[in-house]
Amino acid sequence: MTQLQSAAYQPLSGLASKPARGDAPAVIELPAPNVAAGLPLMAALSLRASTREFAATPLPAEILGTLLWAADGVNRSISGGRTAPSPCGLQEVDIYAALPNGVYRYDPPTHRLMLKHAIDARNMTGYQDFVGSAPLDLIYVVRTSKLLTIPASQRDTFSAVTVGAISQNVSLFCASAGLATVVRGWINHRLLGDALRLNEDELPILAQTVGLRIDA
Repeated sequence: MTQLQSAAYQPLSGLASKPARGDAPAVIELPAPNVAAGLPLMAALSLRASTREFAATPLPAEILGTLLWAADGVNRSISGGRTAPSPCGLQEVDIYAALPNGVYRYDPPTHRLMLKHAIDARNMTGYQDFVGSAPLDLIYVVRTSKLLTIPASQRDTFSAVTVGAISQNVSLFCASAGLATVVRGWINHRLLGDALRLNEDELPILAQTVGLRIDA
């Protein structure tokens, strides 16, 4: 992180992790995605919007599984291709799910959530007051070591395009399923990286909150 970034993202008062709520299993098996669910694409595009009010109700497992598959799941089993593009198929972006019972990494090939840290880190995923109470905060993490075959001048752009595609997949799924979501770039990269126990080559660059609508 540059000195300018560090100055711009000072921790706010009370910004800290909390104990995990309930059991934090090492692996969460997700239901198979329901590829026939939701609205048609054009209808979802007409409803896509950012929402900053969320019900605290947990997302049903069926919705969580389909949401994560829509984000960056495997949609071509033979090649391992994903629902979101990445440069040269490097698949350099990992999705972390901050849930009340722990921080999990989504593993697309097995369609499972893998426990990374048994804490409630939702309020560390951004500075807005709703992030700590919404049921799900997604964090998009770039593994920079997977981009070494890409010219250095293009790495940031390419990984940003991948993350943008993933977040739009989530936004369109939410519009189709009647969920609320908002993409957030105002995060403390260093604090969040420590909370997620990331390696030196892993960089969180965007977050996205998802939940049921207040009026649902």
